Amino acid sequence: MTPWPPSIAFIGLGVMGHSMAGHLLDAGYPLVVHNRTASKAQDLVDRGARWASSPGEAARQADITISIVGYPADVEQVYLSPGGVVETARPGSLIIDMTTSTPSLAQRIAQEAEKRGVFSLDAPVSGGDVGAREAKLTIMVGGPDEAFQRALPVFRVMGPTVTLMGGHGAGQHAKMANQIAIAGTMLSVVESLAYAQRVGLDPAVVHSAISAGSAGSWSMSNYGPRILKGDFAPGFYVKHFVKDLRIALEEASARDLELPGLDLAKRLYERLAAEGGAELGTQALWTLYSAAE
Repeated sequence: MTPWPPSIAFIGLGVMGHSMAGHLLDAGYPLVVHNRTASKAQDLVDRGARWASSPGEAARQADITISIVGYPADVEQVYLSPGGVVETARPGSLIIDMTTSTPSLAQRIAQEAEKRGVFSLDAPVSGGDVGAREAKLTIMVGGPDEAFQRALPVFRVMGPTVTLMGGHGAGQHAKMANQIAIAGTMLSVVESLAYAQRVGLDPAVVHSAISAGSAGSWSMSNYGPRILKGDFAPGFYVKHFVKDLRIALEEASARDLELPGLDLAKRLYERLAAEGGAELGTQALWTLYSAAE
């Protein structure tokens, strides 16, 4: 029987992970943390978290191990490398990857974990830096119900909307659907404001008017004001969004599904990254349109 509260290892303290780990610490969970850049963990350590020098060392100390890192290659390194999480996690413990990654990798991790008596979930999130900071993330989960129920109180510390989508990899497929919707919505936000500006309207006035009507959306309300202020700091990095859109197109193509809107968004974001915007937030797509002025 896992003690309550369970000890948690948290791996990856970036734009979103740092806030997520902080909420778990505030909720009273014993926390051990690891990040490639150790300095990003210092304030959490100052608040009571323990530092681990590697993902494997972190997992060895925990009942539940959570990660949110950058790319599928990073996930594979964290979990499946010699001395990684799968190899060092305690039998009976639970490992949860919250990175947006590939469904096939989530399934591989689950298969390897099962061989060692370790439970596994894939649980990517949506909500960006604001959702992470305000503990309002949407969490999409793949894996067995028993593991899901065990993780549910932990998930609810980080966000109120937590849904079991199906078996291993289903959380990642749901996140792909989420990213497809966001890509199209971001295009519409940017193009509507670009049109308003080009015809001589005040984009801020137009934004205020249309965001309250049927054109309103989370992206319009949250990213529209950032665009208007010229604030392109990352709530979600362009480089990571490009990764997500490529995964979504690969998964769609494997099933003979054409998604022309997604393909256009991917090409525009790849152009933005190539022109120096990889480290900016996704709302920086605006710069491709404003540059044409």
